[in-house]
Amino acid sequence: MDRRRLIRLLPLVAGLLLLLGSMARSAEPGAVVVLPTKGVVDQILTGYLREGIAKAVATGAPAVVVQLDTPGGSLDSTREIVQTFLDAPIPVMVWVGPAGARAASAGTFITLAAHVASMAPSTNIGAATPVGGQGEDIEGAMGDKVLNDTVASITAIAQERGRPVHWAVSTVVDAASYTVDEALAAGAIDIKATSIDDLLTQADGRTVTVRGEPWVLATAGVPTTEEAMNPFQAFLHLLADPNIAFILFTIGFYGLLFELQNPNFVTGILGAFAIILAFIGFGSLPLNIAGLLLIGLSIILFVLELTVTSHGLLAIGGLVAFALGASALYTETGTPTAPSVEVATPIIVTMTVLTALFMGVVLWAALKTRRMPVVNVGIRSGEAAGDLIGREGEVRRALLPSGTVYAAGEEWTARSADGRVVERGTPVRITDQDGLVLIVDPLAR
Repeated sequence: MDRRRLIRLLPLVAGLLLLLGSMARSAEPGAVVVLPTKGVVDQILTGYLREGIAKAVATGAPAVVVQLDTPGGSLDSTREIVQTFLDAPIPVMVWVGPAGARAASAGTFITLAAHVASMAPSTNIGAATPVGGQGEDIEGAMGDKVLNDTVASITAIAQERGRPVHWAVSTVVDAASYTVDEALAAGAIDIKATSIDDLLTQADGRTVTVRGEPWVLATAGVPTTEEAMNPFQAFLHLLADPNIAFILFTIGFYGLLFELQNPNFVTGILGAFAIILAFIGFGSLPLNIAGLLLIGLSIILFVLELTVTSHGLLAIGGLVAFALGASALYTETGTPTAPSVEVATPIIVTMTVLTALFMGVVLWAALKTRRMPVVNVGIRSGEAAGDLIGREGEVRRALLPSGTVYAAGEEWTARSADGRVVERGTPVRITDQDGLVLIVDPLAR
């Protein structure tokens, strides 16, 4: 085998080795599988947890630990995850951690559905009440229907797992949120653990019910193996981050603005692609149309600033609309499990400052262009426009009555003096100039 062929095979061999190594790690028998679960609950997260539990069963894992930190998410996705937990053939343990994590909204349902529910110190759970799109309580028959359905769902979960029904219902009816110690005292969770190893030690010897049959946990000292999302899942799930979605949307309109100022196709295509990715993320988030319209208004004001002399007033108005739109981009939760999210203040400040700098550069370039002497792209260096009058040329694109002529070695925009149609190839004489447009008469042949 020659050297070149060997070099070409090296990347393939390396990829196969990495794949085999990954399979070997995921296939480690007898290890507790840990599934890191962070961010908004969406269909990507649902598929990841379902696949992770299936892999754990296939490798003979004694249990699965879901490390949870979520602001909430899709109601449909939450129900699918709950069904997956309730029907799991091996024990599923949820650990809300590390310190500072939360199991809000959808996270409450997911935690209560686990065979063993645990939380780390300085974590909280709850706030799963259904409210309207602007944060108001849902009233009327529809509100009662949503509330009753949510109460029935969380009641069924609590009864199935032997957790206090009154406590679970309070997270929905009263939007109650509890600390780890309050949840533990109420019996809503089983263990307060500082780490996953601590959880496995405390859970050892407990008896849980798996598919109607008793199961004694034997987890003390058992090794753990982490099964993270694959790169594709991680990328799609990252788009549902409220800050990432906002940044992508901002970068997108940067590209479109730059495309309008300096047409090059590249920035326009990249900008459109970033906006599409942003809307993929918005699909999993409680998007506020008012906030999106404010950002849209800021874009319009920025575009107008490039074409209207406002001495920067339109740009300032655009920056104000941009900051307000970013602050109001997401609404309060609209369903019992929807995430309570917002764009982080440091992100708003940073992107507003960057937008101001970007607009400053664009305006500086536009102002510089406006102050340049008016020239036709056909004027060669050192040749005055007036020198063209009296010269002869040839029609390159028919004058209808406007078109182009070739004169003085360049193509020019031109029109016929009397408005007549002049066909392509007709010789003409330049009689006058109107700005950047030559006025011509056809020559007699």
